Order: sequence, then structure tokens, then C-alpha cells
Amino acid sequence: MEVETHVDKDCSALGSLFQYIVNDLKGGTPIWEDFLAKASKLHSQLKITASVSAAFLDSFQKVADMATNTKGATKEVGKALTRLCLR
Repeated sequence: MEVETHVDKDCSALGSLFQYIVNDLKGGTPIWEDFLAKASKLHSQLKITASVSAAFLDSFQKVADMATNTKGATKEVGKALTRLCLR
């Protein structure tokens, strides 16, 4: 009889703990949804930023190539721009 009482108390405590956790999670759902929405927005913005940065560097490299293929001192500027672009 004593073992059954001990098991009943443990089950009751476990059930209460489970109920507490479930109720706590219900209250946190809007916060998690907001966090996930903001994380998704950040992800898409970072992808766009990476794409635009790559396009900018391509254009910069074209300017550097154009300057390198000229005559005179501009050729040195083009070489410097190319080194800058490669970093």
C-alpha cells in the first residue's frame, strides 16, 4: 500500500509539472512566432545584401579593368583598384 501511495504522489507531481510546462509554453507562443518572423525577415534582407554587394564588386572590377587598360597614370590607378577589389 505504501508503494502505491508513493507512486501516486510521484505521478501527481509529474502531472502537475507537465501541466505547468504546457501552460507556460502556451503563453510563449506569440513571442516565438514574432521571433521566427523577424528571423525570416533578417534572413531575406541578408540574402539581398549579399547579392547587391556582389553586383557592386562586379561593377567596381569593371571600372578597375577599364582604368588598367588605359595609358598613362590611370593604369596605376586601375591596378590599385584591382588590388582593392580583390581584398
